[in-house]
Amino acid sequence: MIETPLVSCDDHLDLNMLPADVWTRRMASSWGERAPHIEENERGCHWVCDGQSWGMWSGKPFNFGPGPKPIKTAYDRGGVEDTTQLRAGHPKLRLEDMDRDGVWGHLVFGPVTSIKTDDEALMRACYSSFNDWLYEDFCSAAPDRLIGVAMLPPHPEPAIDELKRLAKRGGVKQANLQIAVAEPRLEDPRWEPLFALLEETGIVLSFHVTVFPSATKAFDKYKGSPGATFLHAKMFIDQFLDPFVDLFAWGILERHPGLKIVIAESGVGWVPWVVEELDYRHYRLWECADYWDDKGGIPHKMKPSEVFQRQVYGTFQQSPTAMRLLEFWGPNNLLWASDYPHPDSIWPNSQSTIARTMGHMNPEDVRKIVGGNAAKLYGLDLSKATVLGKLAIGREAVAA
Repeated sequence: MIETPLVSCDDHLDLNMLPADVWTRRMASSWGERAPHIEENERGCHWVCDGQSWGMWSGKPFNFGPGPKPIKTAYDRGGVEDTTQLRAGHPKLRLEDMDRDGVWGHLVFGPVTSIKTDDEALMRACYSSFNDWLYEDFCSAAPDRLIGVAMLPPHPEPAIDELKRLAKRGGVKQANLQIAVAEPRLEDPRWEPLFALLEETGIVLSFHVTVFPSATKAFDKYKGSPGATFLHAKMFIDQFLDPFVDLFAWGILERHPGLKIVIAESGVGWVPWVVEELDYRHYRLWECADYWDDKGGIPHKMKPSEVFQRQVYGTFQQSPTAMRLLEFWGPNNLLWASDYPHPDSIWPNSQSTIARTMGHMNPEDVRKIVGGNAAKLYGLDLSKATVLGKLAIGREAVAA
């Protein structure tokens, strides 16, 4: 048995769990009814912005229709029936849930359905207002434990402006780009100032899976069928594959050696083959170096696997496959997560899940993966942790 601080590097605060006044209290009154606010109909309450529905709100009971639920969240598995308390968005209640799970810290991602509007000025105001609320009203309740992940707009110029603003205010450790809807692609030079600023400030950039309609349109044909459940496996990788390869193909990471990237909730088992293939393509490129001599040469000096080990991190919830790929990932680049309170979450069973999937491993590697790597990446002082995970690791785990 080992005791160690657990830091979950992918947890959530979705639209349904946000306080109703997140935007209306912070945005200029001139936005009026265009600002995100709650409206109620016969099924329940919804977020509405500029006439568009953003999704449900759990502050009042929501009518899912007759019969059992088609999908369960961590709350269902944890026996929490009343979601109107907005536990994920209420710092005191969230900390109680973390204590129940034996987890010291949460990296808190904002709504994965994100902010939808075609009005750039409104979009900018929504992003900045949410980020200010996240740090000033939410994370401030327990800044050592609630580590907010800022949301960046999905286009270069507003994303750069928001990052500059966040860097000036300070206290931001990670910023998330909804990569599935980010335009243009990352090789576009308009993104270069963002990468440079991230490197300069030390703010980590994350890509997180999203559930925008544009990312889930493949589901439309199959809604209501059991088979649709399996399409998530494809959707998660689909969203990440192009931008992940772009980081290497266009030399973004090699050009910005101080830039750190976290790929969140996309799984980590598919990554080794991709990086292995990138290494092979790198070899093929240099095999014909004489061809490129009079064409500007080859800017890719390092093997993609070397760049990867230096700069890329991945999150996972429970993955025996990932544990068997530790030789590839190394013990320093994997970040454990509970995914609270999503349907894929292992809350409130994080400690037993870690023991089941990592019990056979070196205890020091486990300490890194479940908290130590996060502490190093984000500059966390885990000596302050008063909640420790109790994990059956090593001989006791094998005996059990």
